[in-house]
Amino acid sequence: MSANPLLTSHTLPPFAEIRPEHVVPAIETLLAESRSATQALVDQATNETPEWSTLAEPLEALNDRLARAWSPVSHLNSTMNTPALRDAYEQCLPMLSDYSTWLSQHDGLFRAWQALKDGPGWETLSEGQQRTVNNTLRDFRLAGVDLSDEKKQRYGEIQAQLSSLSNTFSNQLMDATQHWHLDLPGDDQTASSRLAGLPDSALATLAANAEAKGLSGYRITLDFPSFLPVVTHADDRELRREVYTAFITRASDVGPDAGRFDNAPIMEEILALRIELAKLLGYTSYADYSLATKMADSPQQVIGFLEDLAARAVPQAHEEFHELSAFANRELGLETLEPWDIGYASEKLREARYAISQEQLRPYFPAPKVVMGLFNVIERLYGLSVEEDESAPRYHQDVRFYRLLEQGQPIAGFYLDLYAREGKRGGAWMDECRVRRLNGDELQLPVAYLTCNFTRPVGDKPALLTHDEVTTLFHEFGHGLHHMLTRQTIADISGINGVAWDAVELPSQFMENYCWEREGLDLIAGHVDSGDPLPAELFEKLLAAKNFQSAMGMVRQLEFSLFDFRLHWAEHAPDTAAVQRLLDEVRGAVSVVPRTELNRFQNGFGHIFAGGYAAGYYSYKWAEVLSADAWSAFEEAGIFDNSTGQRFRQTILEQGGLRDAAELFHTFRGREPSIEPLLRHSGIRAA
Repeated sequence: MSANPLLTSHTLPPFAEIRPEHVVPAIETLLAESRSATQALVDQATNETPEWSTLAEPLEALNDRLARAWSPVSHLNSTMNTPALRDAYEQCLPMLSDYSTWLSQHDGLFRAWQALKDGPGWETLSEGQQRTVNNTLRDFRLAGVDLSDEKKQRYGEIQAQLSSLSNTFSNQLMDATQHWHLDLPGDDQTASSRLAGLPDSALATLAANAEAKGLSGYRITLDFPSFLPVVTHADDRELRREVYTAFITRASDVGPDAGRFDNAPIMEEILALRIELAKLLGYTSYADYSLATKMADSPQQVIGFLEDLAARAVPQAHEEFHELSAFANRELGLETLEPWDIGYASEKLREARYAISQEQLRPYFPAPKVVMGLFNVIERLYGLSVEEDESAPRYHQDVRFYRLLEQGQPIAGFYLDLYAREGKRGGAWMDECRVRRLNGDELQLPVAYLTCNFTRPVGDKPALLTHDEVTTLFHEFGHGLHHMLTRQTIADISGINGVAWDAVELPSQFMENYCWEREGLDLIAGHVDSGDPLPAELFEKLLAAKNFQSAMGMVRQLEFSLFDFRLHWAEHAPDTAAVQRLLDEVRGAVSVVPRTELNRFQNGFGHIFAGGYAAGYYSYKWAEVLSADAWSAFEEAGIFDNSTGQRFRQTILEQGGLRDAAELFHTFRGREPSIEPLLRHSGIRAA
């Protein structure tokens, strides 16, 4: 039998060799070896005072070995999902959860770390080493190391259940999204009339969907590159209603697949377990527990922050919606706007007011040009270069691997996976493949996964991106830079590790600004046929339309943030009906658009039920204050000013989790953050 590729040492994951049957044996082997090695380190620490080199370094090496095996498995589960891989992945979750609990509640290990802090060598440790020790001791307490044996056992059971439930939530959402479709025959006159209004790019995508299934005509799915053009452009109101309803009822008790993938019972269990976990550790609510590792000081501060933004944005959002309603009534003959009309009417109003649409911009954003433009921005900003490595192992033909170079020397690498496909989780994200760390005398370079779900190229033409998709790419690359440009060599504070969750969006939101500046767009945009830059007229229209319905957009984010935080600030677990009542209450306070009783947004809210944003969705707005204020420094000095770019890199990107995010921001900006740049950039008038 050939060697298990997950157990052999590789610089990059050997994707071509990894099979589902490798996963469980590899994880079982690594966990057993890690337990044994950890216990040996603890035994050693009881006989002699632990030092960094005898405790922290070998533990980090064990964690890294496990991470290097699990990272590709987890990534493939999200991007190349198959029944066999899903089954193997799910078998490993309880084992990993059990190991994590064992590790974080190990009394002997806790005492060893405490001895390292209390020992004679503490003062000789570096700032990063001391930070890591302090974070580790904090995390031991947050994992219940001080609990009784009975409560420790319950903590472990809860964590295992939460891990499994979050995975189930994600799977059911993916299955619900990919199960529904609507086929329209290509030679049918009805199809032409139903798809009237859709741009050629969208029709090509729908035709490619059908062709991939061996069909002629068009297939509408709930993947974003298919769903969004229909609800934005289709003149057929009934088609918009049908597709919109299928989308907002995914994984719920209503809609075309009612009850088949219902996430409501999963939500109930997750929320009940989170509250139990928080109270087990002595916190009043899960929100209080969540904030123990964030910038925000208290739930009251978070709610106050969100309600302050709402007070500024809601009145303007009402004005924007009244304008939209009047336009729809006058120009589109829609007496009453329904939820499935909002995107359609908004796009018509945008075109009427600014004579610009996302479709007009597509020809100027061919994906290869955008990617090279992104690399040019990084070169001008930080003096870095990017080169593709075609020999690197890949997991899909669309995926590319690049190396990030400084003065010709590699300092990091990243996988770029741009396009939507079957078996791939929706959305966009950055994740770790390898973390920067010192392994003995050898420096392990960081490697990132950068994943999006853009419209695929059709035929031999490059994919043409919308401006929204371009900003999404820049956003994720900002996360990637945070991971790749770190100078830290200790895994626990390297890249985004150890960074407060409500500050982690700062570098990503910062990068979006280059998509709105003439200097930036001149590097990013070029017509697919002629290569011509974005015309001045189109640029002016793009800029003029930047804050179109910005208040409506802000209150939508505030709705999600307030719902999430209030949901997790509760002291008692809500049932499905109570979750719906809370969402309705929040919407009543901040939302300005019509709603349908069928809307089950919460059943697809993967950020908080299957991601890391529980009691933390507010982080997007919190970090946006930081990113807007950081960007204002570039507005003052020049968006490619070398000294400002290097200062941002050195004080924010390179620091990782070495210091508190508030301290790092103060070092860069020379003062506390101000909310005014966010309001100005968002077009929100002063209240």
